[in-house]
Amino acid sequence: QVQLVESGGGLVQPGGSLKLSCTTSGFAFNLYDMAWYRQAPGNQREFVARINIEDGSNYVGSVKGRFTVSRDNAKSTAYLQMSSLKPEDTAVYYCNAERSRSFLRDLTGVWGQGTQVTVSA
Repeated sequence: QVQLVESGGGLVQPGGSLKLSCTTSGFAFNLYDMAWYRQAPGNQREFVARINIEDGSNYVGSVKGRFTVSRDNAKSTAYLQMSSLKPEDTAVYYCNAERSRSFLRDLTGVWGQGTQVTVSA
């Protein structure tokens, strides 16, 4: 059974930092790109960052230079280090697994429960 479990969210003041974790099981983590998304109240879920199987990464413009995505294949876990947080970063954060090869299972429809990040003074 494929599982994605996000953790590490919380309440933080503007300018603060948090590190989110996405612990996975049930699939070959090292063969999947891992992406982070977020959804603020009343908004659609939006892409935040992605790390591919070769450790290449890309980010949405609003978080470039502030967020860093990483992965630990031995632990089947992806991370999102968030720094210089702003109130507009407030959202539920989710991770998602994207297959790197077409013969792999499509897991893009599998989501965890998310972790709430609230940036407020």
